[in-house]
Amino acid sequence: MPIVTIQVTREGTVAGADRTTSEQKAAIHKGIADLLQDVLGKDPEDTFVIFQEVELEDWGRGGLAVPAWRAARNTPG
Repeated sequence: MPIVTIQVTREGTVAGADRTTSEQKAAIHKGIADLLQDVLGKDPEDTFVIFQEVELEDWGRGGLAVPAWRAARNTPG
């Protein structure tokens, strides 16, 4: 029984959305189940996908929260 955890930052990926949409999540759930069936022969009925969205300030990179890291990257000089 595969258990797959997907973590993404909580931010919109399409105009007007402030988080991953239900349609995007459904496509990810199906895509992961299909991939595990195709590659490992796992029954999609036995595949669990956990989708977690993390607030930007709770996700860090390079010693900074993502908003600060992005701001630093966009600073000239």
